Amino acid sequence: MGLLNSTRVSAVVGGKEIILETGRLARQANGAIWVQCGGTVALVTVCEAVLETPKDFFPLTVEYAERMYAAGRIPGNFFRREIGRPSDHETLVARLIDRPIRPLFPKGYGNEVQVLATVISADGVNDPDVLCITAASAATCISSIPFAGPVAGARLGRVDGQFVLNPTTEEHARSDMDITLAASRDAVVMVEGEAKLVKEQDLIDGLNWAHKAIQPLIDAQEELMKLVGKAKTPFTPKQDDPELFAYVEELAIKAGMEDALRTIDKMERKDARKAVKDKVKALMASDERYGEDASAQACIGEILDHLEKKLVRQRVINEGTRIDARDTKTVRPIEIEASVLPRAHGSVLFARGETKTLAVTTLGSSGDEQKVDTLNGDESKRFMLHYNFPPFTVGEVKSVRVSRREIGHGHLAERALKAVLPSMESFPYTIRVVSDTLESNGSSSMAAVCGGCLSLMDAGVPISAPVAGVAMGLIKDGDTYTVLTDILGDEDALGDMDFKIAGTAEGISAIQMDIKINGLPTEVMARAMEQARVARLHILGVMAEALPEVRSELSPYAPQHEEVFVNPEIIRMIIGPGGKNIKAITSATGAAIDIEDSGRITIFAPTQQAMQAAKEMVLYYDQRAELGKNYNGKVKRILEIGAIVEILPNLEALVHISQLDTNRVEKTEDVAHLGEDMMVKVIEINGDRIRASRKAVILEAQGIEWNPEDTARPARREPREGGDRDRRNERRGERRDRGDRPRRKED
Repeated sequence: MGLLNSTRVSAVVGGKEIILETGRLARQANGAIWVQCGGTVALVTVCEAVLETPKDFFPLTVEYAERMYAAGRIPGNFFRREIGRPSDHETLVARLIDRPIRPLFPKGYGNEVQVLATVISADGVNDPDVLCITAASAATCISSIPFAGPVAGARLGRVDGQFVLNPTTEEHARSDMDITLAASRDAVVMVEGEAKLVKEQDLIDGLNWAHKAIQPLIDAQEELMKLVGKAKTPFTPKQDDPELFAYVEELAIKAGMEDALRTIDKMERKDARKAVKDKVKALMASDERYGEDASAQACIGEILDHLEKKLVRQRVINEGTRIDARDTKTVRPIEIEASVLPRAHGSVLFARGETKTLAVTTLGSSGDEQKVDTLNGDESKRFMLHYNFPPFTVGEVKSVRVSRREIGHGHLAERALKAVLPSMESFPYTIRVVSDTLESNGSSSMAAVCGGCLSLMDAGVPISAPVAGVAMGLIKDGDTYTVLTDILGDEDALGDMDFKIAGTAEGISAIQMDIKINGLPTEVMARAMEQARVARLHILGVMAEALPEVRSELSPYAPQHEEVFVNPEIIRMIIGPGGKNIKAITSATGAAIDIEDSGRITIFAPTQQAMQAAKEMVLYYDQRAELGKNYNGKVKRILEIGAIVEILPNLEALVHISQLDTNRVEKTEDVAHLGEDMMVKVIEINGDRIRASRKAVILEAQGIEWNPEDTARPARREPREGGDRDRRNERRGERRDRGDRPRRKED
């Protein structure tokens, strides 16, 4: 086999060929796939490290990176290279790859697995992220790592009412939905995206259509496995000791596990469960069969977790009652307090059950937009939502950093609210929302949506409609599915689905679904969406009671905004040499000023007083002369017929020699001197030509009423009959008649 030989399969999806190739690159990886669509190419690899001491969780890491050379660009940072920390976009795509493949590794698998996806060519038309989902599955399928794939990824759009798979950049701009999904042969396994308030049934129809459309990618992966797939590493899951499990569960039941799991308060329930665990440990230590068996005692935590999951799920299925005594469709109690921070532009405290978030909106100028260096060039974001989840939120001690989960939750909430924001033209502010989670017991990302929406309204941002979000759960028992509304943290951990849905009363604006089972029938997904719609309407009703409408005025601490229009020709004067003038204005007022070539100037100032000062300083360079008004100008030029006086910045007027003084003036220099000030009155405006009079100002100072007729242009003197001019014209006519040419001086 040659060094560059490869095995290639392909599939046509959405009218485009997608190529999966292996064997040419990264041969020392356990699995490697070159995936290509059009001019977009990514290399996805998978490797594993055998651990001597298996961890009690599956150590899977997924990283996604975009090489700037892929688009023929050089990184814009100081180092001019791709720096180590991934961007938010790269983190979000890594999560998209991770979520559909993670449940497909066998439970209990303890070897460390690493998936690396690298974009090495980008044509700006075909998105690499969904290609990498498919390639990650294919790379793992052909590797020796146990994996229950394949799955395939795709992007769903709808343009002019027609569903589109993997839309181009141009189609994406016209689409009313942007949904990323991953699916196996039998079912959809992951969904995430945004929509412009589409109906639930439309989304279900789109997912069904997309699931069928991406089946050729499943076929291609299965074909590749037959051609080059490696034998899978034998893996035997840890066998539970039935006798030990039964013994520990019996001790836990006697120690009050069922009562502990009926404790409504989260922290009290946590303490009650710990007390049960301590009792079980004590009883086992005194038992002669297990007292000296360290391995058996090490299994106590795992067995109790298994028992908790079994008891909670049985209670939901058999009684229809949940951990906090709710039924399956009830939303937890909601309390809202607006304007909680005195100096913030908009702030809301949103509490739903034991989940509580502080959402704060800050308004800024266009200069506060986030600049992002991407494969498609520099992009700007005028709306940002940042989600924070500090350790104290769940009573823990951990290092404080922005996790991938926080980036993902913030992005989901940002998508949910983006659909209702005003346009840049109608509301030219940069908007930042921060959701600080203060307490958490499930659905904190959806609390960020609700609280973030209310904080926008409290700040006076004219959104088109309120948005609410709710997280749905699922308990599957055989062929029976029980959908749970507004899940708790424990229900997320013990259940089979985490389905977050946000939107207005009219439709869905954002969605995210992760499942822990092999697939989810669309009829169950439709049931969850309908149950979520009812819950969303309930939450919107509570929100409307707390804050019925958007505040009519912005906070006095929000930046003041005005737009002025000036003559484009004087923009250079406003800016000044080397930006001297504009820097002086911003330094004196604290205002942020954006100038467009069209003459449109946008001013953001910290206070109304600063706004007025900045506006006056800008308009100083674009003043218009007023007829009959006096101006203290400066003599710029001396002419035989009068003086040119600058009465306003970049605005000059002619003061005719007859208007320089009340007495007759023989020469302009007798009255006007270059560079000196001169008080004049504007006496005529004719388009761009302005005439002024010093004479009128002197008469006014003497208390003499001046006659506007005296300021008219001096009449042109009519030539006298037989005068010098007539005689000159006669001589010219005689020469023309004779054919003589005029004599030059040198002749």
